[in-house]
Amino acid sequence: MEKRIAILATNGFEESELKSPKEAMEKEGFKVDIVSLEKGKIKAWDGDHWSKEYDVDYSLSEVSAKDYNALVLPGGVINPDKLRRSDEALVFVRDFFKQSKPVGAICHAAWTLINAEVVKGRTMTSFNSIKKDLENAGALWVDKEVVVDEAFVTSRNPGDLPAFNAKMIEEIKEGKHDLQHA
Repeated sequence: MEKRIAILATNGFEESELKSPKEAMEKEGFKVDIVSLEKGKIKAWDGDHWSKEYDVDYSLSEVSAKDYNALVLPGGVINPDKLRRSDEALVFVRDFFKQSKPVGAICHAAWTLINAEVVKGRTMTSFNSIKKDLENAGALWVDKEVVVDEAFVTSRNPGDLPAFNAKMIEEIKEGKHDLQHA
């Protein structure tokens, strides 16, 4: 059975944090869709400047977590800040946890997870500047390149992408986890 993966992003996502996982998962034979707040194109951020535009496969109104085997949330600063203010995005994220499906988040993407209220009691990592945000939301923050807590995969920054991609692929192949919940 083909695995279908959603990457949820909007304008201002860190380019490598979308491109690298997408390419790694497609190489595994997974179908990967870019899902966003609206159809059209979203613009990447690359380090300290705007970069390329990427086509959105589906808007949030066209899909649900039931359509996918896993979710990936790239970081950047602008992207998760916009997503965490969208009720539709928060429901989409929360539903992956309710359905016990693998979720991966890198860098600042944890901001969206805080607003989705899925980090309390979870061991995770992120970009170091939001460590206190996660601790205040009830997460146990650790400084490691990749952390897995019951199919919930987190990493700190683009330098962690090889470890992040490998763990996400491993978790997707394992499938649902009974202990993964919102």
